[in-house]
Amino acid sequence: MPVEVRAATGITAQFLLPSGPARDTLAAAGLEPVTPVPGRIAATLGFMHYLDCDLGGYYEFLVALMCRQPGVRGSTGVFIHWLPVDQAFTCEAGQTIWGFPKEIAAIDVRTRGTRTRCEVRLEERSVIAVEFARGVPAPSTLGAMTLDAYTHRDGVLRRTPWTMRAGGTRMRPGGARVDLGDHPISDDLRRLGLPRRALFTNHIGELSMRFDDATPISSRT
Repeated sequence: MPVEVRAATGITAQFLLPSGPARDTLAAAGLEPVTPVPGRIAATLGFMHYLDCDLGGYYEFLVALMCRQPGVRGSTGVFIHWLPVDQAFTCEAGQTIWGFPKEIAAIDVRTRGTRTRCEVRLEERSVIAVEFARGVPAPSTLGAMTLDAYTHRDGVLRRTPWTMRAGGTRMRPGGARVDLGDHPISDDLRRLGLPRRALFTNHIGELSMRFDDATPISSRT
């Protein structure tokens, strides 16, 4: 440790979900939602293409919910709700080291013109497809950013410091459309109230990251 990602690209889309269903999901892990708008929780969907990484090269899809530890100041971070990948080594490492909810999936990414489509399939069934539209160049002046990634696996809540440095970014309002499939995970995303269209979308052309060791916070069944 730490695990380094020296080169990656990705696209993320931000959504506002009703806080009620997400509150139930987070409570099971010992967390609570962060609601930038009353009654709404911020959520992120996206995919990453890891090009040069200690865990190898692979595709990954992300579903994350903005959260915090109840009563703990400065604990705001993201709960990693689902994290499918397309390679076995990173799947095993992610589960074992950090408790990430990784599983092997077929992740198909295709770019045509100014649009990129990412589809995730499990057991030959479509779970989710997101079509992203390219934005306009945006300045990358924030430098490195560190946030807490929370995971809940085998009854243990863990916190992992996650540092990112992004460049070559493009942003736009909206810019992503979601189509859910017929898999049980699709039904879970419907239960969370995931809308079809995003608030805004961020393309990242140059991305490096560092994942530190996970710290167990609490255990519950």
